[in-house]
Amino acid sequence: MPEQPHLDAVELGVYLDLIEVTSVIRLAVEHQLREAGDLSYVQFQILARLGSSPSGSHGMTELADGVVYSRSGLTYQAGLLQKAGLVTRAPSRDDERSMIVTITEAGRERLEKVFPGHIEIVRSLLLDPLSREDVETFARLLGPVREHVRTAPARSARSRRRK
Repeated sequence: MPEQPHLDAVELGVYLDLIEVTSVIRLAVEHQLREAGDLSYVQFQILARLGSSPSGSHGMTELADGVVYSRSGLTYQAGLLQKAGLVTRAPSRDDERSMIVTITEAGRERLEKVFPGHIEIVRSLLLDPLSREDVETFARLLGPVREHVRTAPARSARSRRRK
């Protein structure tokens, strides 16, 4: 019988530690976003991506790919943000089948409201236990992993090929 694929103790430990750390951080961030800004995690990601864009806008497909969220789920979340006055949605000038999402001034204000607590959580849970050198090493290690997983994302997160 062929040997089953497995992870050695170090590999399994790194994987389980990663899952635990990301779960704890995400739970703390989700709670803070709800309390400080009545935002879900994905709504924050949408606003943050739009807020960091020079134009304040992105296409729906680009946003879905960037936040690694299904297109239908993103449409729903963008609709909630639009109802709250935090974004606008309009057909693309280049392709009327595509929707463009743009952050509003109220959306920028909401980001400003939640960012201090968000940064405090990220710093206290992720960065404070590490030296600056450790953070730089972590960034160098995580970068190639991120790039690798983005080459084969989950089906709902794959970029659509334009014809």
